[in-house]
Amino acid sequence: MTTQLIKNFTDGLKAGIPIALGYLSVSFTFGIIAVSYGFTPWQATLISLMCTTSAGQFSGITTMLVPGQYLDMLVSQLTINIRYSFMSISLSQKVNERFRGIWRLLFGALITDEIFAVAVSQPVVSRAFFAGLALLPYLGWGGGTLLGAILGNILPERIMSALGLAIYGMFIAIVTPEMKKCHPVILTVSIAALLSTCFTYVPVLNRLSNGLAISVCAIAAAIVSSILHPIALEENQTEEPNHAQ
Repeated sequence: MTTQLIKNFTDGLKAGIPIALGYLSVSFTFGIIAVSYGFTPWQATLISLMCTTSAGQFSGITTMLVPGQYLDMLVSQLTINIRYSFMSISLSQKVNERFRGIWRLLFGALITDEIFAVAVSQPVVSRAFFAGLALLPYLGWGGGTLLGAILGNILPERIMSALGLAIYGMFIAIVTPEMKKCHPVILTVSIAALLSTCFTYVPVLNRLSNGLAISVCAIAAAIVSSILHPIALEENQTEEPNHAQ
């Protein structure tokens, strides 16, 4: 059992390496911006360690510049981060029987778009696998923020712009293999991309917050795909031995 647990954790670590590298670059930018807003390096790093959500953090430090905007902070963070609730519900259908109770509470705080995308692609998700998957991205996010807060002003602007694109390339690398293996995923991604474009450029729709827009796109795409391409549930579905612990 111990050998299997270590293997699951190691598999999670390997799967989390590209996510950690992408987070390192994005959080680097957050560290620079936070310091430019008047935050100290340790304050910026603490924000990243306690609230691992890029859009939520960028919005949060902007709101914090104006004292007393508690209601604005509440509404903005709720709409930006509500998508993680839907991700958690979806992922809870794939975890094994040992992944419950306090473990869901602890690891639920570490769910991000990319971590969810990798975890949900697994047949069964164990505590050890998810712990390994989330560890390096979490450290990369906090470490990148600290590096950006301390060293950000040294790097040329061109390099900073290139680092900002890394997370998009990483997410494409995660989604593309699934699109090749499962054609209905292509439909789901296409619908989400089309809706996202509408929320970016169509008047009135582009006033919606990024977090809420992402949630609407994801839910709408999932509903359409589930109706057109339903997945039959097997009565005697068994768990994969790779992530049993």
